[in-house]
Amino acid sequence: MIRQLARSLSFRLLVIFLLLGGLFVYGTFVAIRWVYSSDDIRGLISGHLSLHVQYVREDIGNPPRIDRAVAITERVPVDIRILGPDIDWASDPDFPRLSELTFGPSPAFSDDPGAWVDELLGIEFARQDDHNFLRMASGENGEYDIVVVTPRISDIRSGPDLSYIIVGMVLTLLLLGYAAVSWLFKPIRAIRAGAEHIGRGNLDHRIESIRHDQLGDLAKDINKLAGDVQSMLDAKRSLLLGISHELRTPLSRMRLIIEFLDDDKQQQEIRAELIEMEKIIVSLLEAERLNSRHEPLSRSVVGVRALVDALIADFFERDRDRIQIIDRSDGASANIDEARVSLLLKNLVSNALRYSPVDSGAVELTIAAEGQELVFRVRDHGPGISPGEAEHIGEPFYRGDPSRTRDTGGTGLGLYLATLVARAHGGSLELLDTGEEGACFEARLPN
Repeated sequence: MIRQLARSLSFRLLVIFLLLGGLFVYGTFVAIRWVYSSDDIRGLISGHLSLHVQYVREDIGNPPRIDRAVAITERVPVDIRILGPDIDWASDPDFPRLSELTFGPSPAFSDDPGAWVDELLGIEFARQDDHNFLRMASGENGEYDIVVVTPRISDIRSGPDLSYIIVGMVLTLLLLGYAAVSWLFKPIRAIRAGAEHIGRGNLDHRIESIRHDQLGDLAKDINKLAGDVQSMLDAKRSLLLGISHELRTPLSRMRLIIEFLDDDKQQQEIRAELIEMEKIIVSLLEAERLNSRHEPLSRSVVGVRALVDALIADFFERDRDRIQIIDRSDGASANIDEARVSLLLKNLVSNALRYSPVDSGAVELTIAAEGQELVFRVRDHGPGISPGEAEHIGEPFYRGDPSRTRDTGGTGLGLYLATLVARAHGGSLELLDTGEEGACFEARLPN
């Protein structure tokens, strides 16, 4: 869940909005505090508050008069309590006694630089049950205490707490913001799905018209790109087919002509060269098809042992005694392209037979099903492959030893084709280190 949110553009944009909003609120708060903390503003506010306190003292009188205090409570939504040597009066009978309140200085009224207002001399503050109490001294010797409370004692707060309202509004705004951002980026899911279809080789797929905005323009550009790629691949395929046809036609004519040669040795040499050229053409065409991501495989469910037996019967009947089949597949079947996997195994076994002396031992063809993978291993007992040559395994037209090639033949395309077949299935072809003479190739194909 967290990983999905981290990859979501909508979530990232929402986080950016929140950070900017938080920075704006914090900056505004700091600016207000900086303005209010200036000496001029603090002095102005403190002076006004001092005047209000003085007005209350003068309105109530000295000594305090209850009728004037009542008049204040009628004009202003406050309650007042007066306590002195000869008086203990409160505008509301539920007004708490002073002994029940804890008076002291307020952090908001202080000479400290972080306070909002300068300290008010002779004023103490208390708070109880969501009521704020202010106590001031009155009289010539300060023998009277006047306590003003706001809101009135009888005013009981109703409805939800303001903090809950603010939190609810914030959450609502967040949900609305996330919904709006999700709607804004909704076409990205359709564009991504369409790109995946096109990337898998379905070049006929088109992303439906989404919206008339930049994302809609992006979808149109991807559709145009798919059409251009399809046109390029069709032209390339047509060119390959044309080259194949143009090359095979003169080769067929040349094969017909050499039949009229009187020199049998020369006839065999030319025929061998023509066969080699035909193999190269066929291999190049097949390699080009496999090397394209857009050439779909003809998959079907195939019995692994049956595929190997058919391969031996079709191509290696004369060398059956030189091939040892080690079956560890337990009768497994696989969803593969039968013809191309047969081509992979044919090239591996052909290479192993070509480089293995007849008296060196049988070529081992191992088939196994390991987890979700189909595994083929082909091992020979030939001269092996040096580390320098192993680095070039799978490269087209690479042949390690030219002198050996003249004796064994080969075009350098067999392992290249085998590598492409494995990759086309989503697998791999590797040369294993056996620690002994000979070479062992392992092909792993996802099942």
